[in-house]
Amino acid sequence: MIVLENVSKIYHGHSVDNEVLRDVNITIRRGDAIGICGANGAGKSTLMKLLAGVERPSTGRVRRSMSVSWPIGYSSAFYPALTGADNARFMARIYGANEEEMIAFVQDFAQLGSYLHEPIRTYSAGMSARLAFGVSLAIKFDCYLVDEITGAGDERFKVRSEEALQERRDTGTLVMVSHDPNTLFRYCERGAVVYGNTVTMYDTIQEAADVHHRLQSFPTDAT
Repeated sequence: MIVLENVSKIYHGHSVDNEVLRDVNITIRRGDAIGICGANGAGKSTLMKLLAGVERPSTGRVRRSMSVSWPIGYSSAFYPALTGADNARFMARIYGANEEEMIAFVQDFAQLGSYLHEPIRTYSAGMSARLAFGVSLAIKFDCYLVDEITGAGDERFKVRSEEALQERRDTGTLVMVSHDPNTLFRYCERGAVVYGNTVTMYDTIQEAADVHHRLQSFPTDAT
């Protein structure tokens, strides 16, 4: 499971503090497929980073009893001066995976061609996302976090991405952020809405999507 207990996240600026999440209490169980709904800036990506352990909560704690991927599409863990291949090898060493098997999988899946051996600083945003997707899928995690990745790449890559996500969803745990309701309906059963600095869980993705849609009609100062 992944359990967030009274989790808050505050980003401290030079003149103002930005509280993104406040006293969040949620539980993600093995086998869950959860779709996260929320407007831009609501805190969805922050929530995903907290689930992954990429960022720590300002208060509260996150407990994990299963392995969790970094947010697929989040490439800030990579070193831009290193090549995609060298970054993949580095990740393989961290997670105890076979380096050559990792490279072979990423080469086949991400379809970066010769760019796999170029520095990441030369990549487009889509190429970085495909690399992050490929490296994430090359490692066997109990829970996969997916943040707006399925649109990266050509049609063949999209099909392979959808097939890979469905396989992970069928055999493990999936938490997904997407602005496309059809994508959430395709992969997710339960849902959550990020709104007003908090996260509310729902039994079905349809209910979460309906609540999110209603909240968007509220004045912006309602938050």
